[in-house]
Amino acid sequence: MYKRAVLLIAVFLSGCVEHSVISKTATLPNNEIVDIAGTKANIDAGTLEKLHNLFAYRASWPTALTHGRIVELVSREFLGTPYLSNHLIGSQNTPEQLVIDLRVFDCFTFIDYVEALSTSHNVDEFVQRLINIRYADGEITFAQRKHFFTDWAEKNQLVAKDITAQISPDAVSVVKNLNQKADGSSYLPGLPVIQRDITYIPSAKINDKLLARLRTGDYIGIYTNLPGLDASHTGIFIMTQNGPVFRNASSRKENMKVVDYPFMNYVKTTPGIIVMRSLSK
Repeated sequence: MYKRAVLLIAVFLSGCVEHSVISKTATLPNNEIVDIAGTKANIDAGTLEKLHNLFAYRASWPTALTHGRIVELVSREFLGTPYLSNHLIGSQNTPEQLVIDLRVFDCFTFIDYVEALSTSHNVDEFVQRLINIRYADGEITFAQRKHFFTDWAEKNQLVAKDITAQISPDAVSVVKNLNQKADGSSYLPGLPVIQRDITYIPSAKINDKLLARLRTGDYIGIYTNLPGLDASHTGIFIMTQNGPVFRNASSRKENMKVVDYPFMNYVKTTPGIIVMRSLSK
């Protein structure tokens, strides 16, 4: 009971229910299985309409925009979108489905969708990009889903480069057994334990020099000290005229939606950050 309480406290403070450590799936009505570019997707009509509108809007943007600027513009469209955890379908005993739903996000599906949208120009491209971002080797199965933030820089179909050590001399590396709880059981039954070096920048070492090395569109993982996990929350670094913000799908009671939060105010209450930079140009 104590260990569960610790996990729930960490989740509450981070602002995101860990997207893959709870097996119960939340569902919304009106989803259908639709064939898109030869792939069966669990999607709703509102999401399809939103996708078409987003791509029509993107067609008006200058072609010379940086990837980071595109990430900012795309993610801005989702400010205020409601938070809902555990919306993907798949587990050890439940066949995986390719869920595409822009009506709600958790912290990880938010960055999944934003990165896929930022690197595509139509619905067919988006679906293929999402598959490659969400699944190793593009294989739509629970076993191949990228459940951990650092999977983006480790598993096949690489999404981003882990630049944490590159941007800070104060970065710390620890060896973690991902998916293994302190009692030896698994967060995700049926999946293996993965030993991985996790590098993070302690919050006490996040200063103006580090902020100058971050770019709009960098993906931020909030490092957790909990055994078996790399990050308890994820979001996007955005530099604004009023300073840097952490754009994230927040489960905090006062939010429960995609919000911008002052970056330094957010990270100073956490153990530290992991920084991923998209491989897309």
